[in-house]
Amino acid sequence: MRSGQTRLAIDYGSADTTAVLAWPDGTWTPLLFDGEPALPSAVLLSEDGTTVTGHHAWRAAPATPHRFIPHPRQPSEQRLTVADTDVDPLDLVAATLRHVAEQAHQLAGTGIDDVRLVVPAGWGPRRRTWMRHAAHRAGLPPPQLIDAPTAVAGHLLATGLQLPVGAYIAVCDVGATAEVSVLRRGPAGFEVLATLADPTAGGTAIDDALTTTLTTNPPATGGQRWAMAASLRAGKHALTDHPAVTVPLPDAPAVVLHTGLLDQAAQPVLHRIAHLTTEAITAAELTPRDLTGVYCVGGTARLPLLAKTLTDAGITPTLVDQPTLAAARGAADTGATNTTDPTTTDEPIPPVRRAAAIALPGFASLALVSQFLLTPQWRGSLMYREAILNWGELTMAAVFAVIACLSAGTVLASTIANRTTTPTSPGTHTGTGILAAASLGVAVSGMYAVVGSLYVGYPVNSFLRWTLLPITPTITAAAVMALIATRQWRTPAGGWSKLLAFPTGSVITAAAGMLLIQYSLTADRWPHLLLWIDLAGRAGGLLLGIGTVMAVVSQPILRLILSAPLAVITAALVSWPASGILGAIYAIAVTTWWLRQMWTHLLRPHQPQQ
Repeated sequence: MRSGQTRLAIDYGSADTTAVLAWPDGTWTPLLFDGEPALPSAVLLSEDGTTVTGHHAWRAAPATPHRFIPHPRQPSEQRLTVADTDVDPLDLVAATLRHVAEQAHQLAGTGIDDVRLVVPAGWGPRRRTWMRHAAHRAGLPPPQLIDAPTAVAGHLLATGLQLPVGAYIAVCDVGATAEVSVLRRGPAGFEVLATLADPTAGGTAIDDALTTTLTTNPPATGGQRWAMAASLRAGKHALTDHPAVTVPLPDAPAVVLHTGLLDQAAQPVLHRIAHLTTEAITAAELTPRDLTGVYCVGGTARLPLLAKTLTDAGITPTLVDQPTLAAARGAADTGATNTTDPTTTDEPIPPVRRAAAIALPGFASLALVSQFLLTPQWRGSLMYREAILNWGELTMAAVFAVIACLSAGTVLASTIANRTTTPTSPGTHTGTGILAAASLGVAVSGMYAVVGSLYVGYPVNSFLRWTLLPITPTITAAAVMALIATRQWRTPAGGWSKLLAFPTGSVITAAAGMLLIQYSLTADRWPHLLLWIDLAGRAGGLLLGIGTVMAVVSQPILRLILSAPLAVITAALVSWPASGILGAIYAIAVTTWWLRQMWTHLLRPHQPQQ
């Protein structure tokens, strides 16, 4: 008996379950079930109420097919009807976990207090809680849940793979179903950037296609169906070591199964897996060239045709050693590589150049509000003077103040999240920073209105209308993003500070445009300079239009296409009556940018969680 705390890691899959025992000295051993490392997850409910698990369930299935459940892992809210009896899938999963626990106690010879359960990365809180309840019902101590791709990545590190901090990898987990995840290695562990799953792209779909290929009679039903499925499963696994095997079929002549037939049946499924892998990489906003490697695990990953199919799709795969045990081994060793919960993934430290995202809109805001206050146009006599003001310039000063505050809040929150040692999500820090920064931006905009009112000597109502109303949609969008950041379980690629870094090119261009516009509206109108002053205003309108497009559109080609018509329109609008409209147009563009970033993070990178 080895000394030290024994760790039990269980990878409960849709079709098969594997488990590993590990010790602090680095030794480990897989659990064997009837001499095999994979325990079928299938269960059978006998007439006396007992539950038969694993290989025994498959052997008994032909005799009592109506009591056989090949895939007990169901959605947490789903109920099953077996032999006219409602059954809780939780009890079925617990039966398999109990079988694993009994085998682990026999091998370890001592109690096991450290249990890790591997779960799909796409599972949400409800299904994770459901899995914890299954472990409790099986008599296991409270388990630590570890995402399957994170466990595989930990296994790769433990086996000597060199992955520098900041490297991206993809894990293609192909068992009975398929799940592809893209991860980034951070200073504190691995972070799942995107994960996509397809229950119809895996070993079960290949088995169904193989059954259709090998049988010419109507599909088998009842006990024949499960007897045929068991024979084909065994034959498919045997092809990894033999070019051809004879597969007995119930009530039919035996057939010869060879790699050509298997490839024919598997090809459509493997093409779907390749497409799923490409989609996952795209969802993480990466390309295959950005990845250090694509690593395949799971029983179906051993098919040679999978590597060829991925290669044809422009992806170079690597088959992980012992692919069916990789997740369980990684989960057993995760204490040495990543013991953090998925909600505590690290937030990259914002680079120093992000300071420009704070300084530029801040200085632009001060320049615009200063010009606004110093260049009002007065009409009338001393007793009844009327000020003509560029309300659009005041609006843009308020908008840039909000941008500067939000950029500062996001960068500071990202830095604090990276430095803190408390178990708090980076998104929580970011959400708090966004809300605090939004409040500061509103306060600064209100201050602009009050100072302008006192300086010009006009009621504050008009000033508040042109500072607070235009920024209200942006503040609302920022508040929603703060809620998303707080509730999300992962950090976006590159960190929150990168996702929420407003384009500085738009700030520079739009601010320069409004400064030129105000100059053209307020400059002394000497006859010999009139043409040049007017041209300066039109140029400012062009720059403001270009800056607006740069805020809304990121693709260079689209920017070029859209900038021309909008710049012409904004240049034509340059005048005292339309100055407020120009500022409102840019405020709308800033709100649109926030909504686009929200769309990018909330919808594109994520698969809906169950």
